[in-house]
Amino acid sequence: MTSVPSAIPGPVHLWLRGWQHLVFLVLNVLTGLVALSIVLSIVIGALGLLAAGSGLAVLVPAMWLAWLFARAELGRIEVFTAHRIPAETHRPEPTWVNVLGLTRVHRRAAAYVALHSLWGLLIGTVVASFVALAVSLLAMPLYASRIPDSGLHVLWVVDVSSTTGRVVLWVVAVVVLLLLPFLAVVLTSVDIQLARTLLGRDPDAEIAQLSERVETLTQTREETVDSVESERRRIERDLHDGPQQRLVAIAMDLGMARQRMADDPEGARELLDQAHLASKEAIVEMRQVARGITPPILADRGLGPAASALAARSPVPVRIEADGVGRLDPTTEAIAYFCVSELLTNVAKHSRADHALVRLTRSPGELHRLVIEVEDDGVGGAVPGRGTGLVGLRQRITAVDGTMQVTSPEGGPTRVIITLPERPAAHPRSTR
Repeated sequence: MTSVPSAIPGPVHLWLRGWQHLVFLVLNVLTGLVALSIVLSIVIGALGLLAAGSGLAVLVPAMWLAWLFARAELGRIEVFTAHRIPAETHRPEPTWVNVLGLTRVHRRAAAYVALHSLWGLLIGTVVASFVALAVSLLAMPLYASRIPDSGLHVLWVVDVSSTTGRVVLWVVAVVVLLLLPFLAVVLTSVDIQLARTLLGRDPDAEIAQLSERVETLTQTREETVDSVESERRRIERDLHDGPQQRLVAIAMDLGMARQRMADDPEGARELLDQAHLASKEAIVEMRQVARGITPPILADRGLGPAASALAARSPVPVRIEADGVGRLDPTTEAIAYFCVSELLTNVAKHSRADHALVRLTRSPGELHRLVIEVEDDGVGGAVPGRGTGLVGLRQRITAVDGTMQVTSPEGGPTRVIITLPERPAAHPRSTR
């Protein structure tokens, strides 16, 4: 339904918009009848369930119909009254509760349907009657000549057989039609409040959730800062202990070779060979350090091939399942690569496993998520906080609203499931 242009003056705009509310109230007669039939189905199903247990076949479809009706009502309210009410989201509940339509959302929808069956029928019938009466009185000049001589009483009070009575009723009809749109705006506020209370999101719950979210973000920010600082120190230590020492040795060998070049060419050649060999080793160590940051294969080909490269270097045989993962945003790919690398390192160091499995999948939904599963057949007993690197891994995951579940009983196997929310990529990236 098209909205009324806002350029119209205030009272006129409100009056014109009130006709949309008036149509909404008249339609309550139909929606109230539908709601009443759903309520009767729920009652019959519940009684049948208590009596012989066979009412489940009626109760479950009725609860789902109540949920669908409630969603349709939210759309109808938005179309006719321009009030958008965000629907309450499903909370984590057992699967069987959701399948049977017995979740909190379904129960609140059923309560709304029950109340709407009463309110909708009552107010819809009253408003429709007043509209029909006012329109019929307004059109009275068209059929005044057909009014019987014996007269006609409206509401058992006013006699329309006289000219004065007709004029009074016509004026009353005009006044009623002028006031009904304003009254409709007031009456629809009951429907809006009813839907907001039973079908909309709970403001107190949202405030509590936001407060918890702020506390979580504060904690994860501190943990992320600590993780980044720890990572910086690790890279600095790796560079100092590895490539830097190699480069110092190469510089010393080249300096001695230059001093011996004139007097001892053979000794100088040996020093040059040593420097050449040390330079190759330094290159290898630099590559190993770089792999701890972001490898080129991750940026060029994506997470799947990068995980396969990690598996190829692992001393434990690793099987990779990454069909359909494709390219992700750089942040998610980097964190996922770090997770796979850290978990495979743990498998090699602590699990004493013979085989490992890495499964990468993307879960569909309103927000896509990347699911990383790493499983090994080792001895188990992996617990975050025992020096297995899982603490730092959890810090990095929670910093991006991810989750990690660790199942590792004594004797194995160990299974780690990591879920990372995907971010929209800033620029499309082509695969090679």
